[in-house]
Amino acid sequence: MRAFTHTITRALTVSGAMAAAVAVGGMTAAHAAGTTLSTGHVDVLDVEYDGAGLELHVHDESVNPGVEYGPADVVLRALPASAYTVPTGTCYSHLGTAGATVYRLPQVENTGLLWPGISGEHLATGVFQNDKVQVKLTSVTGPGKLTVYKNGLCPKSNRSFDSGDAALANTRAVAAGEHDHANWVFTKAGSYTATFQVSGTLAGGTAVGPSSATYTFQVG
Repeated sequence: MRAFTHTITRALTVSGAMAAAVAVGGMTAAHAAGTTLSTGHVDVLDVEYDGAGLELHVHDESVNPGVEYGPADVVLRALPASAYTVPTGTCYSHLGTAGATVYRLPQVENTGLLWPGISGEHLATGVFQNDKVQVKLTSVTGPGKLTVYKNGLCPKSNRSFDSGDAALANTRAVAAGEHDHANWVFTKAGSYTATFQVSGTLAGGTAVGPSSATYTFQVG
């Protein structure tokens, strides 16, 4: 079990079973392992570098002050209200058959649902080549598939991750200082686990990572 702060972060990282409140540097957390996050602004892929390795955290910004978790210590919930009807057209075929019901955590904030972000805000500029690291979706288990895409003229062309498409690179660059949102869609209700890797190359040419983190989603 450990709880620690980063001088460049805005939040406390909570890892392992933790039943008591912890106050560090004016930041307070009182969360047990297995905390479920189902509404509000949460950076699901929050990339950090501690000078030795890259890590993925979950940054809950729906509370003030914010709290960071190890991905293994939270369940991310797509509530029944996230149900979404697949539109017609080939640009939505990655979501399934037109008219089918899937579960979408939307790119645009809906205060009644989880609003999943992708963040490189804790990465300093000048540390990594091109000020970017790479996040890769390596595996998904569950009753359906996970696809993460941006809105646009043809959403199928704006996918970062799609566990049902082996031809897709399933890799996304995350830039230092970046903060972004996308649609996270699960094609069936049920429990999912998704494993992501993060890696990068320091400005001097040294490779860092990959390191992996596994997330749990409860859908529907």
